[in-house]
Amino acid sequence: MNIVNIKGLTKTYGALTAVDSIDCQILQGECFGFLGPNGAGKTTVMRIIYCFMPPTSGEVTVFGLNVTEKPSSIKARIGVMPQEDNLDPDLSVFENLIVYARYFDIRKQDAENRAKELLDFVDLREKARVKIEQLSGGMKRRLILARSLINNPALLILDEPTTGLDPHSRRSVWEKLNHLKANNTTLILTTHYMEEAEILCDRVAIMDSGKIITIDSPQNLMRLHGGNLEEVYLKLTGRALKD
Repeated sequence: MNIVNIKGLTKTYGALTAVDSIDCQILQGECFGFLGPNGAGKTTVMRIIYCFMPPTSGEVTVFGLNVTEKPSSIKARIGVMPQEDNLDPDLSVFENLIVYARYFDIRKQDAENRAKELLDFVDLREKARVKIEQLSGGMKRRLILARSLINNPALLILDEPTTGLDPHSRRSVWEKLNHLKANNTTLILTTHYMEEAEILCDRVAIMDSGKIITIDSPQNLMRLHGGNLEEVYLKLTGRALKD
């Protein structure tokens, strides 16, 4: 079953074409990655999938629902882990989860129970009552992950989930994401860490200048083109990933 169907998706901003007529299908239960440097169009695709912005043309459906026609129904069933830290600094760790649960009309007692479960899942139970400013960068990312799961989403969207983290914190997040995937949560992520894509993704779309160059599993891409994923990207696009 396809969770996401993308056909001829284009997004323009004036004279700039951020996404240029792409096609893509994302399957239930897989981890699918959009890979590419800043400006490749991957974050724009993600924002259209989670109904943050409309496409200029083309069609995008999530759970069989059109993103421009049924955004509320789609949002109720997805979780989003944004790249930026948008936690409320005036609230405690626990309160950040409880307040966010209100967006999904989750009853107070259910929200409290769910928040406790999620803090256990991301190893932050002992930080439940502390303010956000007292958390390390890795703790904040894990809390944002917990917040994105408050509504028990069928689809989790992750925009650069481990940017800025040290190797230990990055691997901690990877462990949590692999656990979710093992429990049949569909994951879509953007990343410029090729090791992250190799470890997490069942398939990846390599993007450059708003276009999808290829879609395949990391293992097949490395076998077909030789080298690691970063070297594959260089071969396919003619430029380094961090340009």
